This record gives sequence, structure tokens and C-alpha cells, in this order.
Amino acid sequence: MHGPAMSDWLLMTLCGVTGAYCLLRMRSGTEEERRTARAEAVMGFGMAAMAAPAAVFPPPVWGWAVYVVLFGGAALRALWFARRKGHHLHHLVGSLAMVYMALAMAPGSSAAAHSVPGAHRGHQMAQVSSGVPLLTGMLLVYYAAYVLRSGTRLIPVAATGPAEGPTGGGWGARPELALACRLTMGIAMFAMLLTL
Repeated sequence: MHGPAMSDWLLMTLCGVTGAYCLLRMRSGTEEERRTARAEAVMGFGMAAMAAPAAVFPPPVWGWAVYVVLFGGAALRALWFARRKGHHLHHLVGSLAMVYMALAMAPGSSAAAHSVPGAHRGHQMAQVSSGVPLLTGMLLVYYAAYVLRSGTRLIPVAATGPAEGPTGGGWGARPELALACRLTMGIAMFAMLLTL
């Protein structure tokens, strides 16, 4: 386990642990918090599955279609709930980014990307000077900004959390851990987009 394989294992483990913590968060909080935790658990486990080292866990040929359907459905769900709560717009971007990555990493990806209406636009757009497709570059900028914003929000929460005492409800009700999970998934998404 050296080089890229090690980073695949670490990314898979990190996303899997984050997804598991999101499942724990589903046991407490308001309905909106539980809904958000469910969406984040799906994203965490999906990212873990997508990051699994292909040499050890070769994905089935139809596996990428499952990702497209799963995260396409998650995108529609996030779009539906985004009318009430703005954070679901982030889930929408994340789900669409997962669809994009699944199409880009699928066997015969250029044919797969052109077969889905609207998905080929990212491939046909102008490319930035490094050869990175414009859509990938835009997603990288979005996730870099998201990670920086989440990181700055985590610092004050972590600094004031212990002074307030336990919040009750156990590990699932800790807002700083939920924010750390979002930060972790943002970093993981950024890392996955870099591989495209």
C-alpha cells in the first residue's frame, strides 16, 4: 500500500467513518437535522465506495450507472428540500458532482458522458489552461471555498464548545462534530475531483 493506493485507502476510510457518524447523528435532533444527516450519510458512504482502490475492489461495469441513479435521485431530493433550507443547495452541488465524477470515471467515459442529456456540457465547454475541464475547475473552486469557510466556522465552535458543557443527546448532538464531518467530506470531494 504505497503511493496512490494508500491515499485511496485513507480516503475510503475517512469517508466511511464520516458516513457512519452521520448515521449516528440521525438518532437525535429535529426532523430537518435528521434529514440533513441522512443526505450526508449517503454522500459519505457513496464517496467511500467510489474511493475504494480499484485494484482491490474492482467496480462492476454497471456500478457507475448505480452511482448516477443514486446521486441523481439525491440531487432531485436536495432540489426539492432546497426551497425551504439553503444548506440543501450544497447537497445538490455535491450530488451533481458525484454524478459528474461517476460519468467521468465510467468505462468509455466520453461515450457515457455524451449519452446523458446535459452531462456532456462540461466536456464541451472551454478548458482552463492546465487542461482541466471547466466544470471540474468550477467544482474545485467551489469545494476549496467551502472547505475554507467550514474550517473557519469550526474554530470558534471548537473554542467555545467545552465552556458550554455537554449539549445532551450524546455524540450525535455535537454541532462541532457535524461541522467537522462536513469539512471532511468537502476535503474528500476536493481530493476526488483532483483525480479527474
